[in-house]
Amino acid sequence: MLFGPLPVADAEGAVLAHSLKAGALRYPKGQRLTQADLADLTAAGVTEVVAVRLETGDVGEDAAASRVAGAIAGPGLALTRATTGRVNLMAERAGLLLVDAARLNRLNRVHEAVTVATVAAHTPLEAGAMAATVKIIPFAVPADLLIRVAEVATDDAGDAGPILRLAPWRGVRAGLVQTRLPGLKAVTLDKTAGVTAARLAQVGGTLVAERRTAHDAASVAGALEALAGQNLDLLLVIGASAITDRRDVLPAGIEGAGGQVLHFGMPVDPGNLMLLARLHGVPVLGLPGCARSPRVNGFDWILQRIAAGVEVTPDDIMGMGVGGLLTDIPSRPMPRQRAAPPTADAAVAPVTTLVLAAGSARRMGSNKLLADYAGRPLVWHAVTAALAANPGRVTVVLGHQAAEVRAALAGLAVRFIEAPDHAAGLSASLKAGLAGLDADAAGVLVCLGDMPRVTADLQRRLLARFRQERGGAIVAPVADGRRGNPVLWPANLVPAMAGISGDQGARGLLALHADRVAEVPAEDGVHLDVDTPDALAALRSLAPLVEPAP
Repeated sequence: MLFGPLPVADAEGAVLAHSLKAGALRYPKGQRLTQADLADLTAAGVTEVVAVRLETGDVGEDAAASRVAGAIAGPGLALTRATTGRVNLMAERAGLLLVDAARLNRLNRVHEAVTVATVAAHTPLEAGAMAATVKIIPFAVPADLLIRVAEVATDDAGDAGPILRLAPWRGVRAGLVQTRLPGLKAVTLDKTAGVTAARLAQVGGTLVAERRTAHDAASVAGALEALAGQNLDLLLVIGASAITDRRDVLPAGIEGAGGQVLHFGMPVDPGNLMLLARLHGVPVLGLPGCARSPRVNGFDWILQRIAAGVEVTPDDIMGMGVGGLLTDIPSRPMPRQRAAPPTADAAVAPVTTLVLAAGSARRMGSNKLLADYAGRPLVWHAVTAALAANPGRVTVVLGHQAAEVRAALAGLAVRFIEAPDHAAGLSASLKAGLAGLDADAAGVLVCLGDMPRVTADLQRRLLARFRQERGGAIVAPVADGRRGNPVLWPANLVPAMAGISGDQGARGLLALHADRVAEVPAEDGVHLDVDTPDALAALRSLAPLVEPAP
C-alpha cells in the first residue's frame, strides 16, 4: 500500500486518507476518487491530495475486516456489514460470551494493522448486544498477513473450537433448599426465594421447587434427596447461617445425600463463602449469605456459566480473583441492581424513540427536512431507520411546516407531537417530545430528523447496550474518537433534560454524568447533519446506504 501526497492529476482510483473540503466540495475519508472527482477538485484549485493507492496483493480494509471477523466468529455471533475497516460481532441470542484469550492475544500480536477487541470473557449478553469488534487500522493490508491471521484463528480449532462463541442459556431447572433457625423470619426466606427466581430468570432458568428444613446435616440431606428425584439441572442450598468450613452443616448434608464437595471458597468479594459440589451428576451450589441480596456477587458468576452449559471446576473458581473485588460505585449503583424477572411478552423494558423534526432551518433557506435525498425527503430516512430499530415506539416532534412534514411521513406508523414554541430552539422541541413520553418508557433515544446516515443497525446496537446496562447508562455512539447522535437517555434523567433551555440539546448533561456514559462504536453518519446547502450537496455526493438485515 502506497501512502502520501499525490498530484490530483495522478490520483484517479486512489483513496482519500483524510476528509477533504474545498469550497462547496466535501469528500469523506476513505472515498475512492473518480475522474469526475478529479475534475471538480482541479476546478476548485486543489492540486494535491493525501491518498492511498493499493498495490497488487493488497486487500481493502472492509474486505480484510470481514475476513478476520469470519475467521474468529463461532456459533451465536452475527457479523455486521463492514464499514471504515470495522466489523462488529453481535450476539444472535441471549447467552454467555466464551473467549479463547490465549489465541486472541496471539492474533492481536500478528501485526499492529489487525486488531480485535471483545467484552470481557464470560460476559452475559442479550440478543443484539455487541460481543467484539474487528478493526483494520490502515486502509488495506497485504493478503499474506490475512493468511497468517487465519492460521492463528484456526490453530487447534478441531479441539479448541473458534476463538469467540456465544453459549446460549440452556433453560436450567433449579431446586432450592433453605434451612431455618429460631429468629430467622419467614419473610427473609420468601425474599431469598424471590431473588433466586429472578436471578435464574435472567439467565433463562426457572426455580421449579423449594424445600425449607431445619439447619442440621440430616435434614439438609433429606431435602436434597427429595429434590434430586425431580430431574433438575441445578441444586442450590443456602443456610440460616453461612458456611464457614468444609465440615459445616451444608457440606455435611450434601455428603450425607451421597454428594461430593469439590471446592469451598472463592477469591470473589462479596461471595467468598461459596461451595461447589455434585450430587448424582448434578451441580450443587452452597450459597454465600450475600446471595439473599439482588446485588452482584460470586454466585452470579458461577450461575451464569452453569446456565450456559459451561462446566465449572475448582481451577476456574480460583482464577476469578483478578476483577473479583465487586465494589459498589456510589455514583452509579444502577448496573449492580437486578430487575424483576422478565415476562414472556416484556423481556426488556421499552424505550421511546424521539425524532426531532420541528426546526425552521434558517441557514438552509428552506425546510431541509423536506429536501430530496436518494428519492425521498430527508426526514423520511431518519424516521424509517428509527422505526426499523424500534417499531411501535417512535414519536416525531413537529413544528415548522408541520403539515408538510407530516405529509412526507404519511403511511409510517409513528406518533406525532407538535411543539408550539419550536422557534425558541432545539430545547423547545425536546421538551415537547419529553412531555409526551410513554409512561412505561425506561429511556428515550433522541434522534435528529436531519441525520439520514444514522442507521437502524446503529440504533439497534444502542438499544442493546442500554439493555445490557440494565437501563442505568447514557448510551452514546462514538466515531473517530468523537461522540455523535443519537443518544439514549435513561428515564431518571428526563426531568433534567426537560429543564434545558435555549437552542441546545441535552449535551451538557453528558459532562455532568460522565461516569454513566456507555459508548458504542459507530460510523461517520453520527456526525453528519444537514444544516447548510453545502452540507446537503456533500450528503448527496455519498453513495446510498445499504442496511444489513436485522
